[in-house]
Parts: sequence; C-alpha cells; structure tokens
Amino acid sequence: MADSPQTKLFLWKDLRLFIRKKLRLGNQGPITGIDVDGQVLRMVQTAPRGNRGVVTRLAAERLDFPSGTDCSDPAALGRAIAHALNRLGIKPAGIVMGVPRASVVIRTLSVPATEDVSELASMVHFQIGKDLPIRLEDAVIDFKVRRQVITPPRLEPNDATYAQSAENKADPAAALPKLEVLAAAVRRDVVHSIQQTADAAGLNLVALGWLSDAHARCVEACRVAQGDEAVALVSLRLDEVGIDVIAKQSLLFSRGVSVKLVAEPEQPAATPPAPPLPDAERTDPPPTEAPATVGPASFVETITIEVVRSLHSYGGVEPHLPVSKLFVAGATGQELAVVEALKNRLHIPCNLLDPTSALNLPEVSRGDASGSISALGLALGVNDPQGLSFDFLNPKRPAVQRNMRRIRIIAAAAAVAVMLFGVLGVRSRFMNQRLQINRQVQADLTAAEKKRPIFRQMRLQATTLQEWAKAGSNTLDHYSYLSAILPGSEEIYVSSLAISGQGAIRFAVQARSGEILAKLDKQLRAAGYNVKPLAIVPGNDKFSYDFRSTVELAAPEKMKIDLARVHPPARPADDASSDPPSKSNRRGARP
Repeated sequence: MADSPQTKLFLWKDLRLFIRKKLRLGNQGPITGIDVDGQVLRMVQTAPRGNRGVVTRLAAERLDFPSGTDCSDPAALGRAIAHALNRLGIKPAGIVMGVPRASVVIRTLSVPATEDVSELASMVHFQIGKDLPIRLEDAVIDFKVRRQVITPPRLEPNDATYAQSAENKADPAAALPKLEVLAAAVRRDVVHSIQQTADAAGLNLVALGWLSDAHARCVEACRVAQGDEAVALVSLRLDEVGIDVIAKQSLLFSRGVSVKLVAEPEQPAATPPAPPLPDAERTDPPPTEAPATVGPASFVETITIEVVRSLHSYGGVEPHLPVSKLFVAGATGQELAVVEALKNRLHIPCNLLDPTSALNLPEVSRGDASGSISALGLALGVNDPQGLSFDFLNPKRPAVQRNMRRIRIIAAAAAVAVMLFGVLGVRSRFMNQRLQINRQVQADLTAAEKKRPIFRQMRLQATTLQEWAKAGSNTLDHYSYLSAILPGSEEIYVSSLAISGQGAIRFAVQARSGEILAKLDKQLRAAGYNVKPLAIVPGNDKFSYDFRSTVELAAPEKMKIDLARVHPPARPADDASSDPPSKSNRRGARP
C-alpha cells in the first residue's frame, strides 16, 4: 500500500525531533559505530557526505580481558574497548552502540493518525504499557511509524447508518486513518550499563540504536531488495543468531536465538525452544539463560531449524509479504555451511551478504565486513537525515501533562518578579546617576580645596590693586618702568618688591658683582628717582649672584613716566619664567 499524503506529512513532522539530534551530532566529526561480538570489537567509522554517510574505515580487534575478569562488567568491558581502540589507533569523536535483540521487547501497535510526535509517543506508551513484562517506569521506549492504514468504522446492526455501511465502505473518506507503529522497549538498566561502558572507555556515546534495526539499515545500503519485496537476513554471532525479515526499509519480523558455537563438537544440542507466537507483536526477548553450546555441525543444523521455524512464524504476521531472498552474514566461519543447508530446506535464493562489494569497501576488509553488519547499520543510520529509527539514548518522549493552574501561578509570580526587578532596576539607575553627580561635585570640591592658597593670594593681590586704583597711584607704571630700566637677568634679579602707602618703593636685589650694583644706583638716579645710598653686602647665592642690596626709591611728584621711550632688555634664550612650574623650579631654579 502506497503511503498517503497524510503519512508523508506525519513523517516530515517527525523530523523535528531528529533535527535536534543532528544539530547535536553535526559538529562532532566522524561517527564510529561499535559492536561487541563476544570478545571481538567490530568498529565502523563513517563521515557525512551530503544526506548520507560513507564508510571511511572498518576494522575488528580482539578484546583482551585479564584472567578472572567478568566480561559483562561495564567497567572491565569499557577498559578492554579503550585498549582495543588504542591498538587500532582510533580516537573517535562520538560513538554509536546498539542493544542486542535479546534485550528488546517489540510490539506492533495501531494508533490513531496524528501529526504530533509527542502525542503519538503518549499513545504508544499507553498501549505498550499494558503489555510489557516490566514496569513502564523501568523501560525506555522508542518507536517507528511503518505505514498508514485505513480502518473502516465499526457499525452496530441497529445503528441508523448501518443501512449505508456498503456506501461507507466504498467511500475512503468515511474510513478512519490509523498508523501502524513498531514499538521497541528495553530495560532502563541495560541503557545505563551501556552508558557506563562508554564512560569507562572514555568515549562520547551520542546514540544507542537497536541491532536488528541496524541490520535492516545495512541491507538497505547493500541494495539487495528490489522494490517492495521482503528479504530475510540471518546474522550469525558468536553467542546469538538473529533472524530478521526486512521490507520497505523497515523490520517486519525479528527474532533472536541464543546459541554459542565452540570449536569442538560436544553433546548434541538441546531441543530448540518452541517457536514464538505467529504475531511479531508478541515477540518477547528470550529468558536470560545461558545460550546452548554446540559444535559446528550441530550449530548449522540448529540454525537451519530456527530459520525455518522463524519463517513459518512470519507467515502469520500482517501485513505479510512473501520472502523472496535470504542472506546470511557473520564471521563465525559457518556462514557457507548455513547457506548450503538453507538452500536444501528452502525454495528461495540463499546467498552470503557481501557488504564489501555493495558499499565499495577496501578488499582487505572483506573478511571483517560480513561480521560487522551491525556496526555498519549503526554508523550509516546515525548519519541519515532522520537519524536512527530507534535511539534508546534519545527516544521520542510523550508530551508532558501541563498543570494549567500551576502554570498560571508561576506566570503571575514571574510577572511580579519582572515588575519588581524592573522597579529596582530603574531605581538603581537613577541612584547611580545621582551618585555619579555627587562624586563629580566631591572631586571638584577636593580640587578647589587644594587651590585655596592660590585663591587667597589672588584675592589679596586683587584687593591691593583695587586700593592702588582708588588712591590714584601709578604704582603699576613704576613697576613696568623699573622692569624696563633695570639690567638684564644675567646680571641682576629682584628677590622682593614692596610699595608703601606713601609711594616709597623698596626692593631687594641680587647681583653678580658690586660694580653692577653701583651702576644700578646711577641708572635709577638718571631715570629720575630719588635713591637712598645703597648698602652692598656680599652673600652666597645658589645662582651665583653673590652681592646683595636693598634699594629704596622715591618718585618725585613732577616725575613723568613715558614707557614708550624705554626698551626692556632682551629676554635670555633660556628664559623659562613664563613656562609652567616644573620640578626644577620648585626645587629652587633661577626665577
């Protein structure tokens, strides 16, 4: 039956969950599929190319366990895997592992069609929870949509529409669309054990698939099925044999048999267990008992019997597609014998599965490729656009039941909290602005306090100038006039200047020689000042002006000052009197 548009729409909706997985896996580099087959580690490394993954490396390495070590212990198994990968020189960025068929319970369910993955997961959990051999809380459940089926509505004979039942059956719109879902459940402690194994190996477990589904993915990659025909795959492992029927890239039937092959024949194999119920949805994992130990001849006979029984059981599964081909894969060394035995018992083509030629693998990997179909399927499936069909590490989960009353309370509390934080934020902002202004004012006040002596001196000087201006004194003219007629600073400098209220001018000078002071007396008299005789006193000066004197002048009333007729001496080339104060000036440099 072809998929309807509603089924395709559902599958596109289902991609939303897997897009999240791909975003998580997208930047981790090549993904490595790991399968533990007895005491052999089978590894397949793939790299994404377009919408698919390509195999870049395939290898097998024996796991070394110290004597007396429990091989099922996650810590011991993880250390053995790490040592094997080190010997292979592989440091995977992310790995994907699988759960064996014996640990998985599968059911085929029919649920109402819906486009919501979480709603579909809720219905799957509800239906499978009634039929699981374990508690629902102890199980990890994932599922895959197989197809959409049209179920006609059930009408009672006394129903008013019963008379129109023939018309309703003929009308597809009156039928009820349903989805056929393959659900798989595994114990939660099995998932935890595999996670502990990966942690002990120091590996990043990014996905946890199902080995039977990985076989289906490998068969799809090998392109051995034509169209919708069903293909049977018998996978031989050292301690388990899987019989899977695959069609349309999906599992139609899956069964596992615990059989352990030994090198030498021992006692005849015990009578194989009874075949499962003729409905794949009733297929439970076999009891956790030790696998039957058989020799090569008994092994081939046992496998042949189990394959025939499984195909008979598959005959009662709906929908039933006849098995047109059978393939055998494995690395036990008995694959050819099993193929020959099945050819004698079955009337369908039986061949060895050759992944090497189908996937263009190197010829050197031919010996390991047939036994690595589980790792191949896991590594290829995780690179598909929709990811693994079954991922027990990231299963499709039911929608969480919403408590609207609690949601409203939380929303109201959140709104109040937002308002409170908003008010506190506005208050904090305004306070910060005011505090910044206060800090700026405090800084200005501190700077002004440091300049208080300068301001005081400026006020005193301004007061003096105002008094001179009120008295009508021409003191500033005398100051300018004396600055012009006094010798240059190379010969003399004024250390202090004072003018009395009566107009008497008194200043102290430092000169380099007594002759300069005598010359100063004559210059002042020639300029029109009344000069008291100078008293020249020798004295040490740090600027080498070693002669000191105090000059007292008096300006006659008729004395006229014409500043335009006098010219002050030229300023020295190294004059720094107009420069800002420096450390040298503060330490006593020449003014």
